[in-house]
Amino acid sequence: MIHLYFGEGKGKTTAACGLAIRAAGSGMKILFTQFFKNGKSSEVAVLSKVENIDCRFPSVNYGRYKNMTEEQKNEEKNVYGKLFAEIIGSACDYDMIVLDESVSALNYGFLPEDALMEFLLKEGKNREIILTGRNPSARLLEIADYATEMRKEKHPFDKGIRARKGIEF
Repeated sequence: MIHLYFGEGKGKTTAACGLAIRAAGSGMKILFTQFFKNGKSSEVAVLSKVENIDCRFPSVNYGRYKNMTEEQKNEEKNVYGKLFAEIIGSACDYDMIVLDESVSALNYGFLPEDALMEFLLKEGKNREIILTGRNPSARLLEIADYATEMRKEKHPFDKGIRARKGIEF
């Protein structure tokens, strides 16, 4: 089935990680992939040590989209396309595929929407696919079997408190 964790609130990646750990604990094999992240977050430090979880990341990461040059955006788009092709090619090796921040990658044009939808419709019948990010399209919401919105009521960032290691990353 297709799981979608979305919204402005904290908890999208945390929920995806929790589900991956639960699945690994039951013997499922998981591919955990993050977009717009460099693979050095605290959750990856643990997930990469779990026997049934394989972690993959883009080979380049220029940080926030709004700070990227056009050249960086084009390079990252090409890298994401290659990574997504690898995911498609190895999907049958996994029971669960986590595509963390894939909704953002889709929204910024770094993942091809038609190819992603085709992948979800095909593989969502054979394995669990988890997507996270903000502002999913109506099309994504429609095909998701689970759609959970994380809505921020308040957050320490609103008071100027920066993201804290181990809590937000």
